[in-house]
Amino acid sequence: MNFSVDTLKELGVARSEPTKARNELGQAEFLKLMTTQLTHQDPSKPMESGEFLGQIAQFSTVTGIQDLQDAFNGFASSQSSDQALQAANLVGRTVLAPGDEALLAAGGTLDGELIVPESATSVVVEVLDSNGGLVQQIDLGAQSAGQAKFSWDGLGIDGTYANPGKYKIRGSAVIAGTNTSLASLLQSKVDSVTLGRGSGGLTINVAGIGPVNFSDIHQIL
Repeated sequence: MNFSVDTLKELGVARSEPTKARNELGQAEFLKLMTTQLTHQDPSKPMESGEFLGQIAQFSTVTGIQDLQDAFNGFASSQSSDQALQAANLVGRTVLAPGDEALLAAGGTLDGELIVPESATSVVVEVLDSNGGLVQQIDLGAQSAGQAKFSWDGLGIDGTYANPGKYKIRGSAVIAGTNTSLASLLQSKVDSVTLGRGSGGLTINVAGIGPVNFSDIHQIL
């Protein structure tokens, strides 16, 4: 019994050739169309060289743009993969990131920096518990514009050591006679890394702080 190729294709035995979209013109089709046009042109009205070269240049431009776009997409994908691998290596490392909360480990310290926009006559760090109660106050004295480092060893103002856990940091400074709130950068360990979709980018999940954009990390310690 004989079967036609079409019958075998319907049964899934023969492989069907991929079909091209009706509105898609490849390089081979373009060259064939151009050759046919030259073959059947009116000898008394040949195609002008400018028009001929213009059509070729137009096709070359479109093809070149597509190739450039494909190359750029490949490069962007490679960069994203490299960045993801680098960020994955941060898990377990300590980073300096924006935030006002951090974890105090048992027997450890809570370290960070306050961002001082201008020279200040006095800079103070307050450590607060989950209820907003004052646990400790650290006087850093006068500071120049820049980043003022601080470290809390867990000792409270009552002379006893605070329990391990999450604490809030509140910084302030007296600048030109005015009490000013200061932003803080806190040292924390990286728990995990999240790779976002599209323009979401990379997110670093930091212990005690939560999600932080990879670009916002100030320092890897």
